Amino acid sequence: MTSARDCVFCQIVSGAQPCHKVLETDHVLAIMDIYPSCDGHTLVMPKDHCESVFDISESAMQAVALAVRRIAAGIRAALEPDGMVVSQLNGPSAGQTVMHYHVHVVPRNEGERRRLHGESGADPARLAELARAIAAKL
Repeated sequence: MTSARDCVFCQIVSGAQPCHKVLETDHVLAIMDIYPSCDGHTLVMPKDHCESVFDISESAMQAVALAVRRIAAGIRAALEPDGMVVSQLNGPSAGQTVMHYHVHVVPRNEGERRRLHGESGADPARLAELARAIAAKL
């Protein structure tokens, strides 16, 4: 089990690590994925550390779900994709790479390669631009 002290998402929540913030509430943070599968790939997470769907509190799950809906609507309004993937992975065998519960909200367009994680890091200026565009539509 990853401790909150060693968790990169907890470090982002605390401000110890930088991020491109899209939405922040008392209980939830939504940020641009730095290894996106496409433009607009956003991660939504509870601020309190929990590893998976098996560990998250009911109230945190509700807060994340409501934020996911807002983020998906913001992405749709800002980027006008053909569709949207909303996914959540539990454990390394399922593809979870950061052991802090989070939901991927990924816009999709016809003909795009379907993958959840990008193969290289994104341009920070592009991430900042996308974060502003999506946040403006929330």
